[in-house]
Amino acid sequence: MERKDIHNSDVPIVCRACEARHKGICGALSGDELQRLSKHTSKRVASRKSELIHEEDEVHTYSNILSGAVKLTKLMPDGRQQIVGLQFAPDFLGRPFMSESNFGAEVAVDVRLCSFPKDVLESMLVENPGLENRLLRQVLKELDEARQWMLVLGRMTAKEKVASFLGLISDHIDPEHEGDSVTFELPLSRAEIADYLGLTIETVSRQFTALRKEGLIEIEGNRHIVVPDREALKDATGSP
Repeated sequence: MERKDIHNSDVPIVCRACEARHKGICGALSGDELQRLSKHTSKRVASRKSELIHEEDEVHTYSNILSGAVKLTKLMPDGRQQIVGLQFAPDFLGRPFMSESNFGAEVAVDVRLCSFPKDVLESMLVENPGLENRLLRQVLKELDEARQWMLVLGRMTAKEKVASFLGLISDHIDPEHEGDSVTFELPLSRAEIADYLGLTIETVSRQFTALRKEGLIEIEGNRHIVVPDREALKDATGSP
């Protein structure tokens, strides 16, 4: 039997080296379905602070995040913006079958996106139970992470909160990274981290300093972080 591998399959060339194809929703698509979707896709790079989705915008496209980080935001009645979540590769950006977006989305760290029209993907979801299942599992994963974050915000100390935030970034910012150490750019400013964690800026800064003195992180410049040992950082979160 002929091997149906990456060299002789029907998988489009543009999809073969895609970081999100196997772990993201596209992993549920056959070669023919990928061919169909690829005819409508576009890849682009968006720089930090670029607005990807405006709250209450009409939805026309969805995207797979290939690299980088996106912050999800909610506008409060008094005009303040609250960060309600972070997304990384290979997360799916958007909510299928909704006419408008409930949240805003802004680039936190330069991202690469693979985008496709809303109507094309939604018709494929109806036709392909495997794709629908894959998307459901991703949504449930995000729900589990949101519940875990409720524990962080409600029960952890300031040090554990900051360590948990850094652990979240170190685990997700480069999903293909292997090894004990990891280097990344902070996706949020000190003020945004404080809002996200329910702390003051001064408390966040003190905890960064404390973690640095303990050798759990190294700080280069204002936003560049090195985590020498991810397991040691996890121990500082107090999580099992």
